[in-house]
Amino acid sequence: MRGAQRPKLSAVIPANNEAGRVGRVVQEALNYVDEVIVVDDGSTDRTREEAAQAGARVVANRFQKGYIGAIKTGFREANGEIVVTVDADGEHDPADIPALVAPIITGEADLVLGRRSSVPRASERFLSWLTRLRVRGVYDVGTGFRALRTALARELEIRGRCTCGIFVLETFLHGATVREVPVKIRPPLTYKRRRLMWEHLPQTFYVLRLLIRPRFHNKKDRGHVPSSAEP
Repeated sequence: MRGAQRPKLSAVIPANNEAGRVGRVVQEALNYVDEVIVVDDGSTDRTREEAAQAGARVVANRFQKGYIGAIKTGFREANGEIVVTVDADGEHDPADIPALVAPIITGEADLVLGRRSSVPRASERFLSWLTRLRVRGVYDVGTGFRALRTALARELEIRGRCTCGIFVLETFLHGATVREVPVKIRPPLTYKRRRLMWEHLPQTFYVLRLLIRPRFHNKKDRGHVPSSAEP
């Protein structure tokens, strides 16, 4: 991936109490990107120290902002032309980063989603179905593994309980071309308790609100081609 012929890449890893996992993720990601930014969102363990020792630039939120607040901090800090979001628990394989960014580099897309082989939660599948009412061809709107143009990322408000559905819809409303590529999902590096996704119930409201919203403006010059996802 490294070379003068491709744009600079930044990886953003939001992290809250990810010691024992985040260091390996940082090391692996540095094989495919130019910089890794770990946004420490109120960790009380050694997340910050472990990430820095692995080679990341660590940015600490002054107070806990949650996943959305953490990735927005990362977007502001990114120096690359393309930014990739990666979960800190090791489930995403950084070896898939070249496939994620390729459609952006070739001008085929502004946002590329890492599509999992299966979407485990029924609520996520429902939000994906809702999103397809506006953006055809997307099936995994809850993935945390995604690449997009940094200029586009900084335009996003991302208002919701999580990113499911709204991330795709808002980028689409900004004139983005959205694509998906298949990615591998690995077992987490260490056990991590899973919360029930109750926030998907109120998240439906945010998705519905964006479904009826008109486009924000005409497409900016981000080097993309006309979107086949447009209705």
